[in-house]
Amino acid sequence: MLSMSAYLFRRMSSLHGVKFHTHRKQKDNDIEDLEMQVVRYKPEGLDTLCKNTKFTRKELQIMYRGFKQECPTGIVNEETFKEIYAQFFPQGDASAYAHYVFNTFDHDHNGSISFEEFVMGLSVLSRGTFQERLQWAFSLYDVNGDGVITKEEMLDIVTAIYEMMGRYTEPSIDDTTAREHVERVFQKMDTNRDGVISVEEFMDTCRRDENITRGMSIFDTVL
Repeated sequence: MLSMSAYLFRRMSSLHGVKFHTHRKQKDNDIEDLEMQVVRYKPEGLDTLCKNTKFTRKELQIMYRGFKQECPTGIVNEETFKEIYAQFFPQGDASAYAHYVFNTFDHDHNGSISFEEFVMGLSVLSRGTFQERLQWAFSLYDVNGDGVITKEEMLDIVTAIYEMMGRYTEPSIDDTTAREHVERVFQKMDTNRDGVISVEEFMDTCRRDENITRGMSIFDTVL
């Protein structure tokens, strides 16, 4: 199965290269936009993005051309992001989960994702270390960004995952099943029994227990 990060990368890079190779002037203009920072949202230069991501200069150029064609305004809004997820998970309702993932990409919380935010997030998901991906997963479950995961936040994400997987969940999942699943995971992670999961508890538990990582669908739905 094609991973979500691979899907996003291919969507931004494949096919578009063919079009732009046949229009040399447009290709040069697009790269110049990125290098000279003259497009609407003023993206960072290629050198900066190369340093801050795990993508090569060539990959960034290709993705930028695809990004600009998909999003002429230079940004991705939440509705467009949800449409991407809907295409990847047609068997269920991906809107809630896409909303939470969108929030992890939208670093400045302005309601849109710039090219920089997009490639930074994609870099972690597709090429980040296990530690980096766990850190991202924690930020996904930490819905309000206060540094801890509550049981309610975990339930929100798990429910969103079940809704997205739709008919592919066997047996079918109801609210009671989701709550029971969250209860089991939460008990394992909340090692000091203070009612919340810290980033240290989250990381330590996931590193020790692969079943927890799989059970929470931490990576399966995006990587």
